[in-house]
Amino acid sequence: MIQWPEDIKVYLHREPVDFRKAINGLSVIVQDEMALSPFDAALFVFCNKKRTQLKVLYWDETGFALWQKRLERDKFKWPRQWPTDPVVLDHEQWQWLLRGFDITQLKPPSVNFEPRQY
Repeated sequence: MIQWPEDIKVYLHREPVDFRKAINGLSVIVQDEMALSPFDAALFVFCNKKRTQLKVLYWDETGFALWQKRLERDKFKWPRQWPTDPVVLDHEQWQWLLRGFDITQLKPPSVNFEPRQY
């Protein structure tokens, strides 16, 4: 799997997309529907109606690239309800989504640090 930098922004398009769309069609969605620039240092993630495939559009300084992942036996847990629009994921949430986890249910472990008394 491709390893993107941990500090890269990940934007999800909430609604399903016609997967016949390629770079040009997806970049128009980024501009018109998400109100973002497809030239930003970010990943723009789209899902098909069945939620079995993802497409990731990104600009790599020399041109656009399009990456696709298909699940054979499961569906992506796509966040339809999210507190922000567009949906912005951190690196950990992005990795969870790629592995098929429901990112709306997972929370990072809380760290309760209490200094020891000596």
